Amino acid sequence: MATPGRKYHFISGLPRSGSTLTAALLRQNPRFHAGMSSPIAGLFDGMIAQVSAGTELSSTVTQAQRARLLRGLFESYYADHDESVIFDTNRAWTANLPALVQVFPDAKVICLVRELSWIMDSMERQFRQNAFEHTRLFNTPAERSTVYTRVEALAGANRLVGYPWHALREACYSEFADRLVIVDYELLIRRPAEVMKLLYEFLGEEPFEHDFEAVTYDAPAFDAGLGLDGLHRVHRTVAPRPRDTILPPDLFEKYANLAFWRDLPNSKAFRIVATPPPDAEGPSSDRTVMPTETNQLGRTES
Repeated sequence: MATPGRKYHFISGLPRSGSTLTAALLRQNPRFHAGMSSPIAGLFDGMIAQVSAGTELSSTVTQAQRARLLRGLFESYYADHDESVIFDTNRAWTANLPALVQVFPDAKVICLVRELSWIMDSMERQFRQNAFEHTRLFNTPAERSTVYTRVEALAGANRLVGYPWHALREACYSEFADRLVIVDYELLIRRPAEVMKLLYEFLGEEPFEHDFEAVTYDAPAFDAGLGLDGLHRVHRTVAPRPRDTILPPDLFEKYANLAFWRDLPNSKAFRIVATPPPDAEGPSSDRTVMPTETNQLGRTES
């Protein structure tokens, strides 16, 4: 049975970029439910496949029925939750916007991003911290053999990092881009209160005072199944934790300049990102940017 008045929004974007942290913060609000990646995206695609052309069921299920069946997946999965706003997390949602917005016309998608070189660094750290495990992230001994083969495997177009990078870029230039807000991980951990305030504005929700000193989230059973203990464990305090990369310099440099979200000409996507001033050199400055309807910078904070 559908829950009257319930809203559905989505968390997507790149891995190791703060999606679990964002969910942990949102769930502090008693009106919200959010968590790590759910199985709904896979079920969503599987149900569409079952009624698509070429199957014996395709002619027996109307478009309206398909939409109700797909919404029913969410209602059934979240039936035990009383919250009025549900955030479902999956990196595949940015690749499924045409169907998603027909099922949930008012849905918004929060897309977490981070420099790909630091995503690869984070994944390699997870691999090395679990040195006595052959994580399921790699399909063959050859893929996991060296840092170069591991990073190359993750960057594949249908793999953990490459797939969501391509899906997000597609979504940013789609006709549904105005449903997206891109959130820079580095800005989130440096200025969480301001970022969350802007997120609430984007979602059209009443402000809520979050506690950035008492954040909790962990999924030990799920992480153990992947052979990556601590993958979804968040730090209690939201704060930057500077470190040197463990990647070889050439590998780090290879993925250092792929942040397409820093400049999105002709895109209607909203952004909460750190961008350098036009004449700046070196690391990005602290700037919060959201474009107006004309795609100009509508909100800049220095």
